[in-house]
Amino acid sequence: MKNIGTIFAALSDPTRRQIIEHLKSEDLTPSDLLQRIEVTQPTLSHHLDILKRAELVDTTREGQFIRYSLNMTIFEMALQYMASITKKGKAK
Repeated sequence: MKNIGTIFAALSDPTRRQIIEHLKSEDLTPSDLLQRIEVTQPTLSHHLDILKRAELVDTTREGQFIRYSLNMTIFEMALQYMASITKKGKAK
């Protein structure tokens, strides 16, 4: 299981959240993302690497291209963690 701190650290950056917003609707290549987000290619690569290390995105190789998609399992795990926190404070 992924370290929840790594997940939330990856989500803390606005550029990475912007990348995730674009990946919500469709899988994209870095070239696709560069057309939608105003960052340099090295900056985008850095952010995608962080998202990949946090396992928030998956990659698929298509010839010479890499396509990024959201790893919904990790997002669900983060939501379950947040839900467990809110349940702790409730009186029974």
